[in-house]
Amino acid sequence: MIGISTWVDQEGHVRLAVADNGVGIETDSASRMFDAFYTSKTEGMGIGLTICRSIIESHGGRLWAEANNGHGVTVQFSVPKYSAKGDASSATA
Repeated sequence: MIGISTWVDQEGHVRLAVADNGVGIETDSASRMFDAFYTSKTEGMGIGLTICRSIIESHGGRLWAEANNGHGVTVQFSVPKYSAKGDASSATA
């Protein structure tokens, strides 16, 4: 099962979380999964999550993963909330 949730956190960032209840992730993989060219797939290039993190960070946000209690992993990202005028409340130019 996969769960997807969104909310505005206490810091005014918009957050998105994707959680599953699969086999989880090994400690070594969790610490390296955002490293360039690291992959756990036989056909993987190891750049997808690195690119995602770079894009999110360039917008003043962050991307991370955490093991769930029990089974599975939750991957989350947050970005600063923008006002209706399109101005970032805490993003840098």
